[in-house]
Amino acid sequence: MLEDRTLAGLPPTPWPAAYPKGYAVVDVETTGLARDDRVISAAVYRLDARGEVEDHWYTTVNPERDPGPVWIHGLTSEALEGAPLFAEIAEEFAARLADRVLVAHNAVFDWQMIAREYARAEREAPVRQRLCTIALAKELALPLPNHKLESLAAHFGVVQQRAHHALDDARVLAEAFRPSLRAAAAGGVRLPLLECRPLTEWSDRPVPRQQSGGYRAASWRASRKRPACPYPNPGRYADGKPLKQGMRVAFSGDTSTDRELLEDRATEAGLHVSTSLSRLTSLLVTNDPDSGTSKVVKARRHGTPVVDEAAFGQLLRDVEPAEGR
Repeated sequence: MLEDRTLAGLPPTPWPAAYPKGYAVVDVETTGLARDDRVISAAVYRLDARGEVEDHWYTTVNPERDPGPVWIHGLTSEALEGAPLFAEIAEEFAARLADRVLVAHNAVFDWQMIAREYARAEREAPVRQRLCTIALAKELALPLPNHKLESLAAHFGVVQQRAHHALDDARVLAEAFRPSLRAAAAGGVRLPLLECRPLTEWSDRPVPRQQSGGYRAASWRASRKRPACPYPNPGRYADGKPLKQGMRVAFSGDTSTDRELLEDRATEAGLHVSTSLSRLTSLLVTNDPDSGTSKVVKARRHGTPVVDEAAFGQLLRDVEPAEGR
């Protein structure tokens, strides 16, 4: 790391000229994980080019609906009653993000929630690139047991004080991102930057605001049967090629992204989400391909291609349309 070289009397590692000039480490808490859920709190740590903290900012947001899983984020309807609407904090939030790379743990989720809120407010978030710390950890080959934020924090000795509180989650991530960034610079690692595409329009289905009782732990997100995939199965995924609509995708093991959210994204992209694995399965997504789960064992037996969650997220960005579309 840079400080170690300086203390040893060595010149600091040259900083890659291609690296961004500043970062906005972001965490948002939400009413849920679906595309029509809302942001209820947001935090931003602004960092300079080398990962040093410049300042931080936090706000709660009134979602104008039930706050969702209170037992996770701790924000009740009463606590959010006097909070500003997203449209009222959009300008300040944008000032914190402007001209910086958005950094988040599972960045595609935070970016999509933020982009949707700006679209609802008929505005555009000033973000052009994002960096996922899960993807960066993979680039650095960090020896993590899984890709949860708590594991990344423990690896760098960062102490979590209030898990699922946006400000503390953003602090923890900023402190873990700094040594990750410097390790990448020292090793000449290309940062896994992805383009952010703002939404230009948005429409919500109405969500009733509960007057009392709140969500129960087993029912905060309504269960539903997924619609049948309208496209025929084009066969197995081939390494280096894009996914195609109609492919059958199965998931196994722990994921950093909520499983239902991953399945939602796959369904929206035109993929067939399968709860089991067979010879017809096109792809298995797992972060632990050496585990002995039944799906992994069957994938080995059938020769089913396997990718991890980060790779699957990349593949979802460019799914080929079904033939005839």
